[in-house]
Amino acid sequence: MLFSLVVQFAALPGFAQNTGTIYGEIKDKNTEEPLIGATITTEEGSNATSADIDGKYRLTLPVGTFNLKVSFIGYTDQIKYNVVVNSGNDLSVSFEMEPSVAALQEVTVSTKAKTKTALASDVMTPLSVQSLTTEEIRSNPGGNFDVSKVIQALPGVAGTTGGGGFRNDIILRGGGPNENVYYLDDIEIPILNHFTTQGSAGGPAGIINISFIEDIKLSTSAFNARFDNTTSGVFEFKQREGNSEKLQGNVRLSASEFAATFDGPAGPKTTYLVSARRSYLAFLFTLLDLPIRPDYWDFQTKISHKLGKKTSLDILGIGAIDLFKFAVPKDASPESVYILRSNSYINQWNYTGGATLKHRINNGLISLSLSRNHFNNNLERFEDNTIKDPETINFSSVSNEIENKLRLNVKTSTNGLTFNYGATVQQVNYDNDFFALIRPEIRSEEGQLLQPEVSNTFNTDLGFWKYGAYVQAGKTFRNQVSISGGLRTDMNSFTDTGIDPLKTLSPRLSASLPLGEKVRANATWGSYYKLPIYTVLGFQNDGQFLNRDNEYINSIHYAAGFEYLPKTDLRFTVEGFIKNYRNYPVSVFDNLSLANLGGGFGAIGNERVISGGEGKTYGFEVFMQQKLVKKQFFTLSYTFVRSKFGGINTELLPSAWDNRHLFSGIYGYKFGKNWELGVKYRWAGGSPYSPFDIEASQRNYLSLGQGIFDYSRLNSLRLDGFNQMDVRIDKRFNYPNWTLDLFIDVQNLWGEKNESVPNFTFQRNSDNTGFASTDGLSVRQDGSNAIPLILSEPSGQPTPSIGFIIEF
Repeated sequence: MLFSLVVQFAALPGFAQNTGTIYGEIKDKNTEEPLIGATITTEEGSNATSADIDGKYRLTLPVGTFNLKVSFIGYTDQIKYNVVVNSGNDLSVSFEMEPSVAALQEVTVSTKAKTKTALASDVMTPLSVQSLTTEEIRSNPGGNFDVSKVIQALPGVAGTTGGGGFRNDIILRGGGPNENVYYLDDIEIPILNHFTTQGSAGGPAGIINISFIEDIKLSTSAFNARFDNTTSGVFEFKQREGNSEKLQGNVRLSASEFAATFDGPAGPKTTYLVSARRSYLAFLFTLLDLPIRPDYWDFQTKISHKLGKKTSLDILGIGAIDLFKFAVPKDASPESVYILRSNSYINQWNYTGGATLKHRINNGLISLSLSRNHFNNNLERFEDNTIKDPETINFSSVSNEIENKLRLNVKTSTNGLTFNYGATVQQVNYDNDFFALIRPEIRSEEGQLLQPEVSNTFNTDLGFWKYGAYVQAGKTFRNQVSISGGLRTDMNSFTDTGIDPLKTLSPRLSASLPLGEKVRANATWGSYYKLPIYTVLGFQNDGQFLNRDNEYINSIHYAAGFEYLPKTDLRFTVEGFIKNYRNYPVSVFDNLSLANLGGGFGAIGNERVISGGEGKTYGFEVFMQQKLVKKQFFTLSYTFVRSKFGGINTELLPSAWDNRHLFSGIYGYKFGKNWELGVKYRWAGGSPYSPFDIEASQRNYLSLGQGIFDYSRLNSLRLDGFNQMDVRIDKRFNYPNWTLDLFIDVQNLWGEKNESVPNFTFQRNSDNTGFASTDGLSVRQDGSNAIPLILSEPSGQPTPSIGFIIEF
């Protein structure tokens, strides 16, 4: 009702025929050479312009939605779909065009070069690649402008589905959430989410502002050799450049945050982007009387400067401040009491800053990137989190992860042959003041020691170097057959065998061949390495680094599939994949592979582990994508995946990420008068989980605040399947020089009740003032007279929210 009233009010001034502007660059994908004179038209051909001497263009169009087509002699035509033109912000849309081998060879004998629309494959990464545009992210139903949530609708991608999909863990083809790497332009960003789990990657909300993003590319196999330290996937976030002609901005209010973004010129050769976001979840959860109080800020900036016709400098920064605390709700239910006792106070901050210098050479490009990232993580948990008594602390970790990185990449391309080579040098510092109570001391009423205390306590300060070198080459032949191969090695100055380049020699090979005008067959094989996480490497006991003997984690990928494009706007893909793991870290304490950890908040890996675990994931994906045609577009994807890992000399058992079945579908329809509808549906098979050791949980619960799993029955139980439908309605008003976009977004429209991994607690007494007991007395420290309770109630309800975006 409120949304309807606001729409009617906003429409009162009436409508006028407004226009908007699109701007951007058109350049060669391999060399970044500007393509002077390239033609940009709407797909209908009613409006057109051409690129200037710097490869830049500006095109003024009536407000609305368009498909843009770029053509240039000797290059494959390229179309970008669903480009929304507003009267507020000028829209940045850039193109990186691929040379057409057949056309280039024909140019030598004819002034007329033939072009055609390309299949989606890339000579360097011919398969296992998906992409998203900024409009697909912005309008994603239930995505709440969060890149991490939107990604989970892609094939092969799963999240942590327990508890309504609250977290943003990115699980690619059954691999753990810490197996991926993320690049913002050419700078690696190790932190993607607020309240991230140290040693993993998940969290409830992403830190990247989508107002900066032009497109996203995800590779789940056949990674280019220049990407290091990944065994599952590579995310490449391409940021737009600021407007070079005027100051513009937007403000956004959504379900959880308020954001403001500004961009414009800072000189004749310099542009900038800057933004800040503020969460109001703490205020909202206070009104809802929830026990948790999450609160965060994040900041982002990009400065682009032209040093000359062939040289450019990009400077970027991104950072976040996260605070997670608690309050006693008025209704102290068993669920809220458990939350109060089992979670940690979180005080985190992180930043990444870097600069990339690019210089064009003959038929190529040299890129040099220097960056620094710092992650500070302060965690505390007490027996009673409502009283922060140092005498009752059961978990504490104060740590810093700092990396300084220098990356060199040289890329050349001629006659269909693309060649990459380069090197990386990284300096790492990690420190941690750590304490974890594993098992409390318990005495009888007579004072007899029944159970000695067992704790994990250490203070570490670790510094070392990492090195890497690589070469990658790809060739597309006149018959459109493409072959790519690469070789990489990585070393470090800390682990026992880290300085041996042959230990991490990682070859990879890909091939793509046409089976007709509209079908391609693709295949890849590759070996990839990842250094164990810093919480593992930095673990100390009696001043000794116990995990120096750990090896690089190795994953060998096999993937093959077909790509079918019956039309330029319609795409089908089918792929099968296998990933074999070795040298996975395994906990000495419980012989548990760390591949099963990382789905909660806090940190993992602060213990003695050995590199002896194995794993295997396999499955297949089916994907269909219809780009915007006649006001509608949709995607459908299905993935079957099995994920199994084991400890030392144990069989491979289903991992925490073994959902088996993943399905997602997105449908969008653009009505008249700037009304839009978006619908998203996700379904995932239930995640495995381990039952509780009831006796051990009962004995330790009062001190630890949580139950103890029975890992002798690792992941022997399974949750019910997760499913959720989200719906979003947008109404856009274009006024002279500004735009108002109102939206209503309903998450979990059907109110599906989705299961979470059960929690262990004690039953509350009748007046809800404490725990009940079997003898009517106070619960003993060893819990022997308490009444165990397993909390396993499914939860979920429709969550509507309204918001707005103002562009000016």
